[in-house]
Amino acid sequence: QVQLVESGGGLVQAGGSLRLSCVASGRTFSNYDMGWFRQAPGKEREFVAAISASGGSTSYADSVPGRFTISRDNAKNTVYLQMNSLKPEDTGVYYCAARTRSDLIYRIWGQGTQVTVSS
Repeated sequence: QVQLVESGGGLVQAGGSLRLSCVASGRTFSNYDMGWFRQAPGKEREFVAAISASGGSTSYADSVPGRFTISRDNAKNTVYLQMNSLKPEDTGVYYCAARTRSDLIYRIWGQGTQVTVSS
């Protein structure tokens, strides 16, 4: 099983960019589909983006098309979320998560990293 550690959050002005990273421990990172989720204050956690184990397939929430890009480097056990044209409504705690390729549920979660977008 992998353990996940996110980094790269911070405070940015609207229209700015951030790149989040999530490093996984363990040797089987390439066996896991990876996802990014976020939780805004007072709201439920929501899906942002996902990438398949091989990196060949990605998906995004309707709220982020064209602004966010998910990628992964299996040699570095890392998944990234490049966020451009940030909006105040993108503010929240961002979590990376992992699921095995045969599972529909993300069962492994990082501790989260705070992203704050000021207007």
